[in-house]
Amino acid sequence: MPLSAGFFLTRLKSNRLVKQDGKGNQPICEVDIPAKGRVVHLRGFGFVRVFRTVSKEGGAEYWATNDLEMTEGKRKELERKGWGIEVYHRALKQCCGVEKSQVRKAVSILRHLLLALRAFLRLEVYRLRTGVSWYEAKISIFRDAIRSYLSHPLYVLHPTA
Repeated sequence: MPLSAGFFLTRLKSNRLVKQDGKGNQPICEVDIPAKGRVVHLRGFGFVRVFRTVSKEGGAEYWATNDLEMTEGKRKELERKGWGIEVYHRALKQCCGVEKSQVRKAVSILRHLLLALRAFLRLEVYRLRTGVSWYEAKISIFRDAIRSYLSHPLYVLHPTA
């Protein structure tokens, strides 16, 4: 259930100011939001439908969309898809070093991004074939490289006498 062009779904902080039913601006955490959501005016944007979810730990999250006809079911589906994207971004950063580029030229940055994406795709294919997580695959590459080097070192440090 992808969003139609021009629509978005995002989280809001609890202190974002909204206006409901002609009342003044107030933090979204003070607004009564039914399970089906509520249309409010988001300060600095316009009308949005907001939803409130409660985590297992009891913390509230607030969601907003400019699709005023969105249902809670569609919001949940999009949240699940969004979580998959979050996991992908985390793996791309932690396993492939996508944000650790030490270059400044645009062409070098693009090369770094493409190589990081290629590394991630290789880790993902390996995960799908073997069931080994991205993190375990990455650490096994390091372990094998270190083990190989230690068995046949290229450089040996000699203490000075």
